[in-house]
Amino acid sequence: MTEHIIDPSIIAAENARLSTDLRNDYDSLGERLDRRGIAIDAIKEKVANFSVAVPSWGVGTGGTRFARFPGKGEPRDIFDKIEDCAVIAQLTRATRTVSLHIPWDKADPNRLKQAASRFNLGFDAMNSNTFSDAKGQIQSYKFGSLSAYDKATRDQAIEHNLECIEIGKTIGSKALTVWIGDGSNFPGQVNFTSQFEHYLDSMKSIHAALPDDWRLYTEHKMYEPAFYSTVVQDWGTNYLIAKELGDKAFCLVDLGHHAPNVNIEMIVARLAQFGKLGGFHFNDSKYGDDDLDAGSIDPFRLFLVFNELVDAESRDADFHPAHMLDQSHNVTDPIESLMLSAADVQRAYAQALLVDRNSLVAAQNANDALAAALELRKAFRTDVEPILAMARLEQGGAIDPLAAYRAAGYRAKVAEIRPEIAAGSSGIV
Repeated sequence: MTEHIIDPSIIAAENARLSTDLRNDYDSLGERLDRRGIAIDAIKEKVANFSVAVPSWGVGTGGTRFARFPGKGEPRDIFDKIEDCAVIAQLTRATRTVSLHIPWDKADPNRLKQAASRFNLGFDAMNSNTFSDAKGQIQSYKFGSLSAYDKATRDQAIEHNLECIEIGKTIGSKALTVWIGDGSNFPGQVNFTSQFEHYLDSMKSIHAALPDDWRLYTEHKMYEPAFYSTVVQDWGTNYLIAKELGDKAFCLVDLGHHAPNVNIEMIVARLAQFGKLGGFHFNDSKYGDDDLDAGSIDPFRLFLVFNELVDAESRDADFHPAHMLDQSHNVTDPIESLMLSAADVQRAYAQALLVDRNSLVAAQNANDALAAALELRKAFRTDVEPILAMARLEQGGAIDPLAAYRAAGYRAKVAEIRPEIAAGSSGIV
C-alpha cells in the first residue's frame, strides 16, 4: 500500500472547496475545444499519462558561486529527499520518478529501492559526477575527468560511471546521464583534438558496459565551469558523440545550456529527425545557465519545444524522450518551485497537443507565414489549466497543489525534525 506524506484529508478538503468551479471551467473549455474539433478528454488522458522526473538535488536549496542561503527543513540525506519528492508526486501526480546523483545520493541500493517503493516512486536516469572531487578520491578532476591527459584520472572517472550503472541496475533505473565540466580556461591550455579523443575513448568504455535495455545520455553545455572551451560544447558535438558511441547513446538537451536566443526548438527537431534526441533537463534562463523554474521566463519557448516533440511523436509512435526538471531554487521553497514547474511542463505539452497539425502544414506548404504563426499562437494562448487540474483531481492529486501544500504545513513540520543548516556557505547544493 502506498504511503502518503500529506494527510489525504487535507487534499480532499482543498479539492472540495475548488471542485465545483473546476468542473464548470472544464466543461466550458471542453465546449470551446469541441468547436475546434478537439476532444478535451483525449487531451486530459495524454496529460495524465505524462510524467517528468524530479532531480534529487532539486529539493535542496541551491546557490551561486558566491553564496548559498539554506532554507528551513533542508533534507539531510537522500532518504529525506525521497520524502520531499513523494510530496511533489502526491500533490501533482506528474512526477513519478526521481533522478539520483552519485556520489551525493550514494547509499545502499536496496534501501533506496525500498524507500522509493513506500511512495510508489521509481527511479529515472542515474547521474554521475566527475565535475567535482568527492571525499577520499585519489585523483583530482581539477584539470579534467573523462578527457584528462592523465590516464589514471580518466580510469577513475570511468570506474565512477560504471559504479553508477551498477547502482542503477539494482534500483531499476534504465539510463545514465553524463555531463562533464571538462574544458580549458586559457588559449593553448589543451589540444582540442587529443582532449576529445580521450573523452571518446572513455565514453566508449562506459557505453560498452551498459545493459542492453539501457540508454546513455550525453549533455552539452556552451560554457562553465570551463570558460574558454568545453569538451561537449554544443548539440553538433553532442550528435557526433552519440553517432560515434553507438545505438544506446543519445543527446540530452538542457534548456539552460545554450547561448541566449539560440533556437533550441530547432535543435530539438534536428536531433529528433535523426533519432538521437534522448531527453531533456527542463529549466529556464535569462542570461545563461540560470537554472530558473521551468516556464518562469519564456513559457512560449517551452511551448515551442513541445510543439516539436508532439510533431515528432505524431510521426513516430516509438518516440519517447526522457523528461526531467533540473533547477536551482535559491529564494523559494524547492518543493513549491518543483510542483509549479512540473505543472508548467505539462501545460506546454497540453498546449502543443492543441495545435491543428493539418492547418499548420497547409499554411507551411502555402508559404503563409502569418497563418502558420497564428496556429501556434492560438494553441499557446488557450488556458489549459482546467485540463491539468482535472487530471490531478481524477488521479487523487490536488486541484491546487500549492494551496494544499501550504495548508498541510509540511515545511514547518519537517523543520522541527531536520536540523537547521548554517548559512554563509558557497556553491550549489
